Amino acid sequence: MMPRPPIRVLLVEDSPVALLILKRIFASCPDIEVVGTAHNGKEALSLIPELQPNVICTDYYMPQMNGLEFTKEVMSKFPKPILVISASVQKENTQNIFKMLDAGAVDVFPKPRAGLAADYELIKQDLINRIRILSGVAVFTRRPRESVAVTDVIVNKVNVPTVQPIANNIIGHKIETSLQPVTPVRSSKIMPRIVAIGASTGGPQALHSIISQLPDDFPVPIICVQHISDGFLQGLVDWLASESRLKVKIANIGELPQRGNIYFPAERRHLELNCQGRFVHSATPPVGGHCPSVTVTFKSIASFYGRAALGILLTGMGRDGADGMQAIFQAGGITIAQDEASSVVFGMPKEAIALGVVQHILPVTSIAPYLLNKIFPSKPAFF
Repeated sequence: MMPRPPIRVLLVEDSPVALLILKRIFASCPDIEVVGTAHNGKEALSLIPELQPNVICTDYYMPQMNGLEFTKEVMSKFPKPILVISASVQKENTQNIFKMLDAGAVDVFPKPRAGLAADYELIKQDLINRIRILSGVAVFTRRPRESVAVTDVIVNKVNVPTVQPIANNIIGHKIETSLQPVTPVRSSKIMPRIVAIGASTGGPQALHSIISQLPDDFPVPIICVQHISDGFLQGLVDWLASESRLKVKIANIGELPQRGNIYFPAERRHLELNCQGRFVHSATPPVGGHCPSVTVTFKSIASFYGRAALGILLTGMGRDGADGMQAIFQAGGITIAQDEASSVVFGMPKEAIALGVVQHILPVTSIAPYLLNKIFPSKPAFF
C-alpha cells in the first residue's frame, strides 16, 4: 500500500514570529508539509495555482488584503479548505468569526493571547489535528441567484482524533446521492404552529440563509439547536440577530414560545417543553454525545405539538436529530432535510432520510421560501 503524500499547507501570516512558530509546529509532523508562506492575501493568491495546497491557514488582519477579503477571493477562484488562525477570532470577536465562516472558511482557531512559543506548544496537537481534518475536505463553489459565491463542502472520512472546532466542523463522510424523499402515507392539513431546526457542521451559514429570508411578522415561533463549541453560542445569537428581522434569543426557563422569536437552548442544556408548552432546561447527560441535543428537542416538540410541528434537519456530522425527526414524522408533522449539494456535511440529514421519515429534501436556499408558502402563503417567497 502506497503511503499517503504529506498534507500540503500554505501559511498566510504577516507576523514573522507567528509564522516561524507555525512552521516549527508543522515541521514536527511528518504527514504535514508547509509548501509556501505569504505575508498577505494578495501575495498568497498568486501562489495558490503553483503550490496547490491541500489546506490554507490564514490570519485575519493583514496589509494589502486581509483574511476576509482573501477568503472570498480563494473561494471564488481557487476553492480550498481554509483554517483561520488569528488572535482576532477569540470568543468575543463575534463579527470576525461569523464573517469568515460565511465567506467560506471551514473553521477558526484562536491564537494564544500572549503569542509565546510555550503557549503554542500547549495547543500544538489540537492545531495539527485540525489540519488533518481539513485535508479531508473537498471544497467547490457555485453561484446562486446572488452574485456572492456560496461555498459547499463535502468532508471525507479521515482517521484523526476528534477535536472541538467552532461549529463542529469535524470528521464526516462523503455520502452517495441515491437517497430520495419518501412518499408520506398521510399529509397533514393542519397549519404548523412551530418550526424546529437542528444543525451542526455548517449550521451557522445554513441558519443565516434561512433566517435572513423570513419577515418580521412570521407567524410562528422557531426553535433552533446548533452544535457549537462552549463560549460561542452568544456570539452566534448576536450575529444572527444582526442579520434577522425576527428576535433571536436564548430561551428562558418557563417562557412560552412566541411568534416573532427564534429561540436557542442555553449552553450545555437540553431544551424541552413541559406539559404547558413552556421551555424547560435539562441538565441530563448528553444524547449521542451532544448537549444540547437536536433529538431531545425534536421529540419534546413532537410530543406537545403533534401534527402542528414542522422539523428541519440541516447540515451536520453524525446522526443527532434523526430519531427526533422520526418522532415528528410519526406524530404527523412536516419534515424537511437539507440536500447533499448544499450541505457542508451530509450526515445528519442523510441519517434522517435513511430512516424514511423525511418528506421534503431541499437545498438550503429553498427552505425559507417553502416555509413562507406553507405557513405564510400571503407573503411572497422573496422580497
